[in-house]
Amino acid sequence: MATTAERLDPQPQELEGMLRKLAVSGKQSLHRVFLARALRAVAGLADRLQTHAMQAAVSEPSDYGVLLAALEAEPSLDLLAREDPLAEARLRGVRMKRELLAQEGGALGAQEVADLLRISRQAVHKRHRQGRLLAVQCGRHGYAYPSWQFEAGGVLDGLEDVLAVLDGSLGSWMKLAFFLNDNVALDGDSPLEALRRGEKQAVVRAAQLYGEQGAP
Repeated sequence: MATTAERLDPQPQELEGMLRKLAVSGKQSLHRVFLARALRAVAGLADRLQTHAMQAAVSEPSDYGVLLAALEAEPSLDLLAREDPLAEARLRGVRMKRELLAQEGGALGAQEVADLLRISRQAVHKRHRQGRLLAVQCGRHGYAYPSWQFEAGGVLDGLEDVLAVLDGSLGSWMKLAFFLNDNVALDGDSPLEALRRGEKQAVVRAAQLYGEQGAP
């Protein structure tokens, strides 16, 4: 049976296609600077990674996962620490965000949410701006909507009530963490679990505490 690395091993024509795309993107000065620095960094990682670390990296299911795993390998962390003392903490933050977004079914794009709720994309964005849907920013213009907040043809009962009481100063990632992490105010269950059981008022109280304390 082929390994993940073997299944994902690009063929020569695919590599040539990638290089052509890089050449086209490189015509713009900002893209050229970004590509040059990013490729230089990747080449440096490839030179330093031991075989087992490289095998672990290429076993990741996504290309971004490959980069993250490579950066988290010990030789990379040592190199990063010399150039950026906060690099390890920043990588932990990226890993935590990635894991949060992957929990409970992953995330949906705006069009998928629109199709699910049978409304327009503009209506989806409006609900998000009004604080009636939870979304985290992914890239400059895109938002990811955690899929657990939707049920058949609608939104999880109690979601809007809880979002309404969460402190407006909290970022979207902190709100996402609130719903998914164990909460002492709910006897160690997550707010999502409690909402699914219909315990809306208990979750609302936990949200009020979360806003006051910054964390459960």
